[in-house]
Amino acid sequence: MADFSQQRDAMVRHQLAARGLHDPRVLDAMGRVPREPFVGASMQAFAYDDGPLPIDAGQTISQPYIVARMVELARIAPGDRVLEIGAGSGYAAAVMAAIAARVFTIDRIERLAALARGRFESLGYDNIDVRTGDGTQGWPEAAPFDAIVASAGGPGVPDVLKGQLAIGGRLVMPVGASLHAQQLVRVTRVEAARFETEAKDHVAFVPLIGVFGWGDEAAY
Repeated sequence: MADFSQQRDAMVRHQLAARGLHDPRVLDAMGRVPREPFVGASMQAFAYDDGPLPIDAGQTISQPYIVARMVELARIAPGDRVLEIGAGSGYAAAVMAAIAARVFTIDRIERLAALARGRFESLGYDNIDVRTGDGTQGWPEAAPFDAIVASAGGPGVPDVLKGQLAIGGRLVMPVGASLHAQQLVRVTRVEAARFETEAKDHVAFVPLIGVFGWGDEAAY
């Protein structure tokens, strides 16, 4: 099997640290988690390129910088319980699992959830739970979460997800009126009924499909 360690180290230095990402836990996780097992065999040579790549079911694996940026914004720390909306390839969940105590990840596409689960098992990640379902409704029986990260863009932050945050918990997701142009926001649950919202980077994500997101027609 090819050794991608040099490409991974270069990615951390040039794509992440050089662009201002500085959380040592995030940089360490990005440097330890292999990206190549999370893309198809034909894409492995491009696994550490500075951009998104196609994966199964017509979806994409996000640019490494975006993955690291969202994890850093979520301020994920050891001991945290994290919910991810949009498992995709499973790469972002693996990065978060390298920091957090437990990660719960949901994808609406059964094939993606199954492939991600298989990758976690083969790579030895035993602190990630995967399910297929409507991520906009969260994972109520596993709540509260110290962090929630949505890897798809919705028209707004669903109240049901905010309600699954622990006090002091952070939610990071792309939000925007357009299906393919959004702004990252970070929502912090300050008190039981009080939330603070910060607007961050302009981004472009696939649509968040579900009861509290875009309708099914947005997927086509």
